[in-house]
Amino acid sequence: MTTPEQITDPLCYHGEGPVWSESWGGLRWVDMLAGDLMTLRADGTVDRLHVGEVAAFVRPRTRGGYVVGIERGLALADGPDEVPTPQPELWSDAGIRMNEGGCDPAGNVYAGGMAYDRTVGAASLYRVSPEGQVSVVLPEVTTSNGIDFSPDGTRAYYNDTHTGGTDVFDVVDGELTNRRRFHSADDGRADGLCVDSAGNVWVALNRVGRVRLYSPGAEILEEISLPVRLATACTLGGEDGRDLFVTTSREKLEDPEPEAGAVFRIRVDVPGRPVLPYAG
Repeated sequence: MTTPEQITDPLCYHGEGPVWSESWGGLRWVDMLAGDLMTLRADGTVDRLHVGEVAAFVRPRTRGGYVVGIERGLALADGPDEVPTPQPELWSDAGIRMNEGGCDPAGNVYAGGMAYDRTVGAASLYRVSPEGQVSVVLPEVTTSNGIDFSPDGTRAYYNDTHTGGTDVFDVVDGELTNRRRFHSADDGRADGLCVDSAGNVWVALNRVGRVRLYSPGAEILEEISLPVRLATACTLGGEDGRDLFVTTSREKLEDPEPEAGAVFRIRVDVPGRPVLPYAG
């Protein structure tokens, strides 16, 4: 079994949402409840950029810059290291915050929330088009997490962590249809996920400190343990696409492990794909 390598200090209270993009020089993630974007530089140092009360996820834009999920909506930046400009809120309820997001092959961004008090079904998953048009994809979401698409764009994988596992959709004419259970998280909580170039799905299992690899047929291909309980999300990147980066957290832990809040790297066999950008 591959041994995870710790590549940063435990810098984050609640590290989340790693993503690899050459547009900003490699790996970026968020310290969510601090409202900060974290960027790993080539010399191993980490930059921190404050973007709001919450920083939930980040994706590159096709025109340059990035989109970031903030407390109740999105913010856009034209350059990789600029402070982003908030856009109109997606919702007004102050009890709901952004939690996770991602993009589809058409360049739409999906942004999902959760209630601060974790009320079941209080949040939604939204889709924002490149033109800024907003629609609700899934109502009554509890903890919106990890969304990614198969290499051919015909499937979408999604975690509402409260439900206990990963769901899969068929993508028909750009719409998510035929939602069904892909796999149970068993004793963990399915948090962030990513899809590799062969269509396999990596899922971070929160509370039990593991990342698990599923085939497109939902067979468990590999499972890797981390030295911390709160594994939050994962992404593939690096020079050859075979570095699996995993973010971790110490949120609400009375006795966090010394490494909790660090980023780990694991070498894997199948590379990832270039991250899907936002076309807006």
